[in-house]
Amino acid sequence: MCAISSVANSFLQNQQCLKLTRRSASTEVAQLASAGGLVGFWQTLSNSTPVAYMQDAVTQIHDYSGLPWWASIVLSTFIFRSAVTLPLTIYQHKITARLEKITMEMPAIVEELKREAAIAKQKFKWSEKHTQIIFRRSIKKQWQKLIVRDNCHPMKTIIVLWGQMPLWIFQSVALRNLVYMLPDPTTLKAQIIATELTIGGFGWIPNLTVVDSSYILPVALGLINLGIIELQSMSRARKPTRLQNNATNVFRVLSIVMVPVACTVPSALCVYWVASSSFGLAQNLLLLSPEVRRAVGIPKTETELQQPYAQIWHKIQERAYIAEVPAKPSDKTAAK
Repeated sequence: MCAISSVANSFLQNQQCLKLTRRSASTEVAQLASAGGLVGFWQTLSNSTPVAYMQDAVTQIHDYSGLPWWASIVLSTFIFRSAVTLPLTIYQHKITARLEKITMEMPAIVEELKREAAIAKQKFKWSEKHTQIIFRRSIKKQWQKLIVRDNCHPMKTIIVLWGQMPLWIFQSVALRNLVYMLPDPTTLKAQIIATELTIGGFGWIPNLTVVDSSYILPVALGLINLGIIELQSMSRARKPTRLQNNATNVFRVLSIVMVPVACTVPSALCVYWVASSSFGLAQNLLLLSPEVRRAVGIPKTETELQQPYAQIWHKIQERAYIAEVPAKPSDKTAAK
């Protein structure tokens, strides 16, 4: 009797959660409708073919693995990122390394072109302005030849963005659909999945259809994203440009902004976002290793860190004022 009563109570609680989930979905749709054209965009994205495939893939991983929903979300995240973003990131590192190598070839080429331009100026009686035009045109032509030779167009350095952003959006919308029983809340499959999500959590978030009221996952998300940005900043061998500093600051702000956003979405989305960011952090740490870089075919460059983990740890200590910061030559001179 106690067991039956427990099952009955669990069933009633799940039905209550389903009603609340439907009410939340209706409220969200109503809010989107008041936003005018935004509802059309969300409906189109929610009903799109890529989202449907992603939704089905996540469901299949859960069914075949037999894992609870939170673990299925983490597993699917690692699978998709390993299949899509990891190869693209390795390819991006290869392109960046090739670009650095041809950049090192350019000074000798520029000097040769300077000599040729000076000879041509005297021979053909060119003006200074015309000589400079021909000189710059020749440099651009030689740069293009090197890019074609090594197949490393600079636009390829943002290839990860074109793979990771759609993946992140499609999986986020797919999980949102599962939580809100979209695109058709009347189907039995959608209702079963939504019920499973209400008991498919862990620890302090047993119900994945509600927000994480403890704010543990949102704060963890912000910290991990900040960790990725700081890791990329500290792994630069050269002094960052003003543009790079501005971009770093923008991403720092976005990482902080994501925390209150994560506080308003179902925990299923938070679990996915934290898992995705954790994979990104581990991926960046792994690809700092010279051994790993050689193993995946990334060429060695002059700016590559030889002892990346020791150097990054020292930079962390410097930022925390634990290790002594080496004095600059100007500082030593001033001290004398």
